Amino acid sequence: MERRESPAAARNRGPILEVLRGRLRGPTRVLEVGSGTGQHAAFFARSLAELDWQPSERDAGLFDSIRAWAVHEGVARPRPPLRLDATAEAWPEGPFDWVFSANVVHIAPWEVCLGLVRGAARSLGPGGELLLYGPFRIGARHTAPSNEDFDLDLRRRDPAWGVRDLEAVEAEAARRGLVLVERVGMPANNQTLVFRRAAP
Repeated sequence: MERRESPAAARNRGPILEVLRGRLRGPTRVLEVGSGTGQHAAFFARSLAELDWQPSERDAGLFDSIRAWAVHEGVARPRPPLRLDATAEAWPEGPFDWVFSANVVHIAPWEVCLGLVRGAARSLGPGGELLLYGPFRIGARHTAPSNEDFDLDLRRRDPAWGVRDLEAVEAEAARRGLVLVERVGMPANNQTLVFRRAAP
């Protein structure tokens, strides 16, 4: 099996792990949307035994890499990857305690972010959390010149891509019953946003 590598995932997995560790309250069922190479899934599953980690990816061509990283990390988990288009109405059966997605919403059309929020709202149990990692504009401004350059590069590659406004994501999440409860500043001018599903 081919084990693909993402330098970004290798750099950010440690800081993200600390955020996840700080939110654990016992056994936690996780759906990862956009697992990519599978580096995060395997690393977090190995590092936190409490996690029942379900990888998912729209591109089935990455499934071998996701499986290969689990073998490389020497873990029986994460679970086998599922094919998931975030914009689809049908998502894996919940409820999940967390829906996690790293570096997805800016390298995809806005409709993917909308679908991710909509799907998470359906799939999370009461008190469940949506965790989004990546760069965001705050107050209609980039948080660093490097993020502005990155945004321009993304939009040159595809006009539908781009660094998203935190407030726009927050407003869409609120429409779906997900409240922003924490924003964690991360290395390389990234953020982890934590949205919680309110109890019915």
